[in-house]
Amino acid sequence: MSFELIRHDTSIDFVGLCKYAYVLSAVLLIAGTLSLLFKGGPQYGIDFAGGFNVQVKFSQDAELDKVRGALNSPVLPGLVVQDFGDAADHEVLLRVSFADQTTNQVRDAVSAGLDAQFGAGTHEIQRLEMVGPKVGADLREKALQAIFYAVLLIATYISGRFEQKWMVAGLMAAGLSTVVYVLDFLNAPTSISVIAATVATLVLCVVLRLKYALGAMVALIHDVMIPLGFFSIMNKDVDLTIIAALLTIVGYSLNDTIIVYDRIRENLRAKVSPSLDTVINRSVNQTLSRTIITSGTT
Repeated sequence: MSFELIRHDTSIDFVGLCKYAYVLSAVLLIAGTLSLLFKGGPQYGIDFAGGFNVQVKFSQDAELDKVRGALNSPVLPGLVVQDFGDAADHEVLLRVSFADQTTNQVRDAVSAGLDAQFGAGTHEIQRLEMVGPKVGADLREKALQAIFYAVLLIATYISGRFEQKWMVAGLMAAGLSTVVYVLDFLNAPTSISVIAATVATLVLCVVLRLKYALGAMVALIHDVMIPLGFFSIMNKDVDLTIIAALLTIVGYSLNDTIIVYDRIRENLRAKVSPSLDTVINRSVNQTLSRTIITSGTT
């Protein structure tokens, strides 16, 4: 006997409510996209832009505002102060943007500022590491490529599994790989290459009538762009942790898409209704409990 959070015969008119979802999604996407365009893209963290991570241990609890005020120095631009580890450890992590300063300059500036505010001997720099701009740029390119190739392979898989068009899907993947290779040969920025290839993927899905793949692609772009736009609006840095979170969202989105697609395909074969809207509604309702339980427990 299977556990159901929501009854299998629930009948929620999701298709009828889609216009409200369209409006909400459009508002969020437009707001996030405008923020990204206005700010010239995401606000990259130290992992991608380069900088310093400084881990400091205090002898007692230190207020973050006081730490931040003590380190107001031109040697420490873009300073971000946050708690680190367990509260009982009294540790703070400092993130400093790269501006041609040396490791010793950063160490001296941190020590001098904290000595003046808290007194000598009340703190200890346990770790100081630098991420160079070149390393950050390489990480940024690899992160963008990881997201793009994940989406490309997903589109190919969806086309083959649900539309039985493996040959067409393979040709699409080969064509897009060629586009990426040409753009790379022309030394186009990775971000431009990813955007161009994503647009080309959507166009090819329309031209080749890969309806399932097109739906999955739109869902993935929607699910990635909204949180990315939110981070831009909130002036939050995008670092490796955020990239991992975005890839996790891609995984959940794909899982839900495959579950619903599989049920839609079964209901279409069973000819449960001549109306596609009815088939979609029934399929989403039938998988609703599984989707919520899977997403909520993993």
